[in-house]
Amino acid sequence: MKKDGEGVKIVSKNRKAFFDFDIQERYEAGLVLTGPEVKSVRDGKVSLQESYARLRNGEVWVINLDIAPYGHAPTELQEPKRPRKLLLKRSEIHKLTGKTQERGLTLVPLALYFKRGFAKLEIGLGRGKSKYDKRASIKKREADREIRSRMLRG
Repeated sequence: MKKDGEGVKIVSKNRKAFFDFDIQERYEAGLVLTGPEVKSVRDGKVSLQESYARLRNGEVWVINLDIAPYGHAPTELQEPKRPRKLLLKRSEIHKLTGKTQERGLTLVPLALYFKRGFAKLEIGLGRGKSKYDKRASIKKREADREIRSRMLRG
């Protein structure tokens, strides 16, 4: 966990999302959590891997966001991978509805953080990459790494 800017405490990032998807737009959404879930997130016991967002009945929900049960609360009341509602402006939801109905666009969670004490989830609107695109990303990353190392050496 690290702090990033003005009162923002990053809890978790989904680095694999940038490898698997070409992110076109980003949105910041509030997250509806219970008390023990907030405490567990503050402890960093959260995983964004394999999570995704869906539009249902005019609302945006994040599915498979894994928040480990908080140790000092009854575990039978805590469900680690339950669907959680995201809080967005109505205009943003309408925009997302139109764009996700286009072929191949998906809502992907990118980062979970606290901003001024509130849990926020950054979601990205992206298109899935093909194997060729992924290989191109790997080649570009390795080339950049090689250039950096040569510049440092001399």
